[in-house]
Amino acid sequence: MDNKLEELRKEKGLSQEMLAATLDVSRQTISSLENGRYNPSLLLAFKISRYFGKEIESIFIYKEESKDD
Repeated sequence: MDNKLEELRKEKGLSQEMLAATLDVSRQTISSLENGRYNPSLLLAFKISRYFGKEIESIFIYKEESKDD
């Protein structure tokens, strides 16, 4: 899953630490989300979308895996 979290965070002039504190998660969680190593829980995805005033789908982009039969 791709996401635009880093882009949105930087547009607001926030550090990873500042965003993490706002969302009540660790800086490592924000870093892992931005690097695509971690997918957010549904609750965290909602918190992020509400914070930035955007729909979840505009922040987190789901890409279906192709099935090669």
